[in-house]
Amino acid sequence: MAEPKRFDRRAAFAWAMFDFGNSAFSALVLTFIFSTYFTEKIAPDKITGTLLWSRALTISGITVAVLSPFLGALADRGGFKKRFLFFLTVVAVLGTASLYSVTPGQIYKALLLFVVANMGMEMGMVFYNSFLPDVAPAEKIGRISGYGWAFGYVGGLLAMSIAMFGFVQPEVPWFGLSKSNGEHIRATNLLVASWFAVFSIPLFLWVREKKVPRMASTGQLMSETMAQLRETFSEVKKYRQIVRLLLARVFYNDAVLTLFAFGGVFAMGVFNFTFEEILMLGIVLNIVAGIGAFALGFLDDIIGGKKTIQITNIAFILATILVVWAPDRFYFWLGSILVGLFSGPNQAASRSLMGRFCPPARESEFFGFYAFSGKATAFMGPLLLGILTKTFDSQRAGVAVVLVLFAVGAILLNLVDEQEGIKLAGDNKA
Repeated sequence: MAEPKRFDRRAAFAWAMFDFGNSAFSALVLTFIFSTYFTEKIAPDKITGTLLWSRALTISGITVAVLSPFLGALADRGGFKKRFLFFLTVVAVLGTASLYSVTPGQIYKALLLFVVANMGMEMGMVFYNSFLPDVAPAEKIGRISGYGWAFGYVGGLLAMSIAMFGFVQPEVPWFGLSKSNGEHIRATNLLVASWFAVFSIPLFLWVREKKVPRMASTGQLMSETMAQLRETFSEVKKYRQIVRLLLARVFYNDAVLTLFAFGGVFAMGVFNFTFEEILMLGIVLNIVAGIGAFALGFLDDIIGGKKTIQITNIAFILATILVVWAPDRFYFWLGSILVGLFSGPNQAASRSLMGRFCPPARESEFFGFYAFSGKATAFMGPLLLGILTKTFDSQRAGVAVVLVLFAVGAILLNLVDEQEGIKLAGDNKA
């Protein structure tokens, strides 16, 4: 058997700080500020804006899904995990900063820059997640994954607080920013880019990548990478629990992403939230999400990842019913807080369960498939939401589609045998 992994606290902290940095993008660009700014101010109307935003998410999602398995396997064979992560972080940071230049009416410029930034962010997560088994020993993988999500929510919370009190809410925004053409709103993208850049640095300094034998040539590296992927597909029975997990995640993760991608849009469109109120919603959700991710990370290590995920799926179904039905803001807030409380544990437990199932020295490849499962049909939720919103001229009808996705995901996850998946990974490590 392999020797027990020595726990490097500094590396685990540096790994979690990357989540602290990149969550500003999810909070301010993807969910609460730029998405709502696009639908309300850049697009011609909020229904068309919702439809176009869903298309942008679809394009970036499909691209990430197609590239992730190959680039993940390539990184494993060539020892490129950290270099790929650095390059994609730069792409995400520069793409986000460029969104500051978008003004009302520049629809396709906004969508193009967002797609570039989002692809950098999402592709980078393949390699970021693949470092989890490296920084966390098996008995602590659930809580370390939970710490990452908890740090992320704290980072998102702080970034949103700065955005609210420095850019969005004041009569005179910081740095003399103008409120004409939404400059003070667009400037939040510069905040996100800077935040992400600064707090990603510890990972690149302190998290070490395993050394792998160098290939003799680029051609050999490509050939070996393709051979590794073919081997994975040919041995799919050996990894049947991973396949079942990823198939279930296709549905429940798509539902989670759809809720977050359109949460701010829904609040503004249905309940007439202002930008200040949307930011306040984001701040509250990040507080409860951080608490949930931290607390249930320990639960994950006690009862297992599968049971933790299923608890969150049931909670999500109840929360979504509340949000879609909500006759007033009180019930919308109640449903939203439930979504926030269980979102971190859902994502953290999924990541830790995949980490437990991963064969050794192939983490990037399998987290590439993990990203594939999260993105291959990630267009499904946003696409159906956009179509139903347009068809019924109702954002409530659009959001209701996530109920089906959560239900299907929960049913498929029930087929996963967690103990067998861990045993198979252990046999490979022996």
